[in-house]
Amino acid sequence: MNTYYVYILQCSDKSYYVGITNNLEKRILEHQEGICIKSYTYKRRPIKLMFNTQFTDVDEAIKFEKQLKGWSRKKKEAIINGDWNLLPELSKNNQNSSTSY
Repeated sequence: MNTYYVYILQCSDKSYYVGITNNLEKRILEHQEGICIKSYTYKRRPIKLMFNTQFTDVDEAIKFEKQLKGWSRKKKEAIINGDWNLLPELSKNNQNSSTSY
């Protein structure tokens, strides 16, 4: 059974990057080393892993990654801090957000 990780990085400019991988340790190292010059994180290193969650279904992982990418900074910070209960209230302030997770 494969494991997929959806993760949030904080970049040196305090922005967040959301990604998905099947090898979290390797992917974080790639971000940190700046493997790809065209990557969002390349000029924003160093990065820091702020959140990750695991999935065994790749489709569910992709769905969650896409959802996170559409979330406001406040919603991302809520899950980084473990405050999942704040998501419904934060969604009321952002009509384009979804809170199925």
